[in-house]
Amino acid sequence: KEKTYLDTLDPEKLLQCPYDKNHQIRACRFPYHLIKCRKNHPDVANKLATCPFNARHQVPRAEISHHISSCDDKSCIEQDVVNQTRSLGQETMAESTWRCPPCDEDWDKDLWEQTSTPFVWGTANYCGNNSPASNIVMEHKSNLASGMRVPKSLPYVLPWKNSK
Repeated sequence: KEKTYLDTLDPEKLLQCPYDKNHQIRACRFPYHLIKCRKNHPDVANKLATCPFNARHQVPRAEISHHISSCDDKSCIEQDVVNQTRSLGQETMAESTWRCPPCDEDWDKDLWEQTSTPFVWGTANYCGNNSPASNIVMEHKSNLASGMRVPKSLPYVLPWKNSK
Protein backbone atom coordinates (compact mmCIF):
# COMPACT_ATOMS: atom_id res chain seq x y z
CA LYS A 1 0.00 0.00 0.00
CA GLU A 2 2.92 2.38 0.76
CA LYS A 3 4.27 1.88 -2.80
CA THR A 4 0.93 2.80 -4.41
CA TYR A 5 0.75 5.95 -2.29
CA LEU A 6 4.25 6.97 -3.42
CA ASP A 7 3.32 6.24 -7.06
CA THR A 8 0.42 8.69 -6.89
CA LEU A 9 2.80 11.42 -5.71
CA ASP A 10 5.01 11.08 -8.81
CA PRO A 11 4.14 14.14 -10.96
CA GLU A 12 5.44 12.48 -14.14
CA LYS A 13 3.36 9.32 -13.79
CA LEU A 14 0.92 8.87 -16.70
CA LEU A 15 -2.76 8.52 -15.81
CA GLN A 16 -5.56 7.47 -18.11
CA CYS A 17 -8.34 9.99 -18.70
CA PRO A 18 -11.76 8.64 -17.66
CA TYR A 19 -13.48 10.59 -20.46
CA ASP A 20 -11.28 9.53 -23.38
CA LYS A 21 -9.33 6.25 -23.07
CA ASN A 22 -6.80 7.47 -25.66
CA HIS A 23 -5.62 10.27 -23.36
CA GLN A 24 -2.58 9.56 -21.18
CA ILE A 25 -1.97 12.56 -18.91
CA ARG A 26 0.89 13.34 -16.52
CA ALA A 27 -0.29 13.32 -12.88
CA CYS A 28 0.69 16.96 -12.34
CA ARG A 29 -1.63 18.06 -15.20
CA PHE A 30 -4.44 15.60 -14.50
CA PRO A 31 -6.82 17.90 -12.55
CA TYR A 32 -6.67 20.56 -15.28
CA HIS A 33 -7.19 17.96 -17.98
CA LEU A 34 -10.24 16.53 -16.19
CA ILE A 35 -11.97 19.92 -16.22
CA LYS A 36 -11.32 20.48 -19.93
CA CYS A 37 -12.15 16.94 -21.00
CA ARG A 38 -15.38 16.91 -18.95
CA LYS A 39 -16.58 19.91 -20.98
CA ASN A 40 -15.64 18.19 -24.25
CA HIS A 41 -17.40 14.92 -23.36
CA PRO A 42 -20.68 15.81 -21.60
CA ASP A 43 -22.24 12.44 -22.52
CA VAL A 44 -19.52 10.51 -20.63
CA ALA A 45 -19.45 13.11 -17.82
CA ASN A 46 -23.15 12.48 -17.08
CA LYS A 47 -22.41 8.78 -16.52
CA LEU A 48 -19.56 9.43 -14.05
CA ALA A 49 -19.61 10.66 -10.44
CA THR A 50 -16.79 12.45 -8.59
CA CYS A 51 -15.41 10.89 -5.41
CA PRO A 52 -15.96 13.19 -2.40
CA PHE A 53 -12.50 12.32 -1.04
CA ASN A 54 -10.47 12.88 -4.22
CA ALA A 55 -11.74 14.83 -7.23
CA ARG A 56 -9.34 12.87 -9.47
CA HIS A 57 -11.48 9.78 -8.94
CA GLN A 58 -14.19 9.69 -11.63
CA VAL A 59 -16.31 6.57 -11.05
CA PRO A 60 -19.41 5.24 -12.89
CA ARG A 61 -22.51 6.46 -11.01
CA ALA A 62 -23.65 2.92 -10.28
CA GLU A 63 -20.37 2.16 -8.46
CA ILE A 64 -19.93 5.40 -6.47
CA SER A 65 -21.25 4.07 -3.14
CA HIS A 66 -18.91 1.08 -3.32
CA HIS A 67 -16.02 3.40 -4.23
CA ILE A 68 -16.80 5.73 -1.30
CA SER A 69 -16.71 2.85 1.18
CA SER A 70 -13.38 1.55 -0.16
CA CYS A 71 -11.59 4.74 -1.30
CA ASP A 72 -7.95 4.91 -0.10
CA ASP A 73 -8.20 8.69 0.36
CA LYS A 74 -11.09 8.28 2.79
CA SER A 75 -8.74 7.24 5.60
CA CYS A 76 -6.61 10.40 5.12
CA ILE A 77 -9.68 12.63 5.38
CA GLU A 78 -11.04 10.77 8.39
CA GLN A 79 -7.66 11.05 10.15
CA ASP A 80 -7.60 14.82 9.46
CA VAL A 81 -11.10 15.17 10.98
CA VAL A 82 -10.04 13.23 14.09
CA ASN A 83 -6.90 15.39 14.48
CA GLN A 84 -8.86 18.63 14.05
CA THR A 85 -11.43 17.53 16.62
CA ARG A 86 -8.70 16.71 19.14
CA SER A 87 -6.85 20.00 18.63
CA LEU A 88 -10.12 21.97 18.78
CA GLY A 89 -10.94 20.40 22.14
CA GLN A 90 -7.51 21.37 23.49
CA GLU A 91 -7.85 24.96 22.28
CA THR A 92 -11.21 25.49 23.97
CA MET A 93 -9.90 24.16 27.28
CA ALA A 94 -6.99 26.62 27.40
CA GLU A 95 -7.99 29.70 29.39
CA SER A 96 -7.21 33.07 27.86
CA THR A 97 -4.56 35.11 29.68
CA TRP A 98 -5.36 38.37 27.84
CA ARG A 99 -6.34 41.31 30.03
CA CYS A 100 -7.60 44.71 29.00
CA PRO A 101 -4.79 47.30 29.31
CA PRO A 102 -5.42 50.25 31.67
CA CYS A 103 -6.74 53.37 29.97
CA ASP A 104 -6.56 56.89 31.40
CA GLU A 105 -8.10 58.65 28.38
CA ASP A 106 -11.50 60.34 28.70
CA TRP A 107 -12.60 61.71 25.34
CA ASP A 108 -15.80 63.24 26.73
CA LYS A 109 -13.83 65.16 29.36
CA ASP A 110 -11.31 66.33 26.72
CA LEU A 111 -14.16 67.59 24.52
CA TRP A 112 -15.58 69.79 27.29
CA GLU A 113 -12.14 71.12 28.24
CA GLN A 114 -11.39 72.37 24.69
CA THR A 115 -10.55 76.07 24.65
CA SER A 116 -10.45 76.63 20.90
CA THR A 117 -13.43 76.47 18.59
CA PRO A 118 -13.46 73.20 16.63
CA PHE A 119 -13.05 73.38 12.87
CA VAL A 120 -16.25 72.76 10.92
CA TRP A 121 -16.03 72.79 7.10
CA GLY A 122 -18.00 75.54 5.37
CA THR A 123 -19.01 77.51 8.48
CA ALA A 124 -17.67 80.84 9.72
CA ASN A 125 -19.14 82.15 13.01
CA TYR A 126 -20.42 80.46 16.16
CA CYS A 127 -22.18 81.74 19.26
CA GLY A 128 -19.96 83.13 22.01
CA ASN A 129 -19.97 80.01 24.23
CA ASN A 130 -17.36 77.43 23.12
CA SER A 131 -19.18 74.31 24.37
CA PRO A 132 -20.03 71.80 21.63
CA ALA A 133 -23.72 72.00 22.51
CA SER A 134 -23.91 75.67 21.56
CA ASN A 135 -22.08 75.51 18.21
CA ILE A 136 -24.91 76.99 16.19
CA VAL A 137 -24.06 78.34 12.74
CA MET A 138 -24.85 82.04 12.52
CA GLU A 139 -23.71 82.72 8.97
CA HIS A 140 -22.79 80.60 5.97
CA LYS A 141 -19.89 81.95 3.98
CA SER A 142 -18.42 80.62 0.74
CA ASN A 143 -14.66 80.08 0.67
CA LEU A 144 -14.45 81.31 -2.95
CA ALA A 145 -13.26 84.85 -3.70
CA SER A 146 -15.93 87.36 -4.70
CA GLY A 147 -16.85 87.22 -8.38
CA MET A 148 -16.00 83.48 -8.61
CA ARG A 149 -18.46 80.60 -8.81
CA VAL A 150 -18.39 76.83 -8.82
CA PRO A 151 -18.19 75.45 -12.41
CA LYS A 152 -21.43 74.09 -13.84
CA SER A 153 -19.71 71.41 -15.95
CA LEU A 154 -16.50 69.42 -16.08
CA PRO A 155 -13.61 70.81 -18.16
CA TYR A 156 -13.72 67.71 -20.36
CA VAL A 157 -16.39 65.58 -22.03
CA LEU A 158 -16.92 62.03 -20.83
CA PRO A 159 -16.92 59.60 -23.81
CA TRP A 160 -20.21 57.96 -22.82
CA LYS A 161 -21.91 61.35 -22.27
CA ASN A 162 -21.21 62.59 -25.80
CA SER A 163 -24.70 63.23 -27.20
CA LYS A 164 -23.72 64.88 -30.48
